Amino acid sequence: MKKEIKAPITKETACGLKAGDYVFITGTIYTARDAAHKRMQESLEKGEDLPFDISENIIYYMGPSPAREGRSIGSAGPTTSSRMDKYTPLLLDMGLGGMIGKGKRSLEVTEAIIRNKGVYFAAVGGAGALLSKKIVASEVIAYEDLGTEAIRKLTVQDFPAVVVIDSQGNNLYETAVCQYSQEGKNMEKS
Repeated sequence: MKKEIKAPITKETACGLKAGDYVFITGTIYTARDAAHKRMQESLEKGEDLPFDISENIIYYMGPSPAREGRSIGSAGPTTSSRMDKYTPLLLDMGLGGMIGKGKRSLEVTEAIIRNKGVYFAAVGGAGALLSKKIVASEVIAYEDLGTEAIRKLTVQDFPAVVVIDSQGNNLYETAVCQYSQEGKNMEKS
């Protein structure tokens, strides 16, 4: 099912999404990769605030290439999400609404998604140039010294993603494999 959603994402909206739904996200999202997550963790351990209010926000695991003339951002494809797994449960417990990346997530992340009624989206890897066209504004808001791994505030318009893990813990990567395997068995019997 195709759905249009707004970011930040409310728990009500997150709970209305199901694994396999195609979504088009419009609003504000933030970028953060490995180095930024590590810094955020260090800040929290020191009792400091995070550089942005994560409540109901979406973090896109992405580090863009330099912007071409007339564009707000360069190629903006997703980073492998599992690299952020050790930091994600705490951020979800603090109110993070969702994440966009690619690849599987750990059991701990899935449990935190369920516990906090969050959502994990996948963006298409290898389509960074196309995805960048859905980003209408980009501003570095923290950790500028990290270069492409700095935290950015993005304004997106109809940013395409697929719900991979929904608020109930349904996981498209698992259900799709089962469905594909079953269809294969049915074809063999034909």
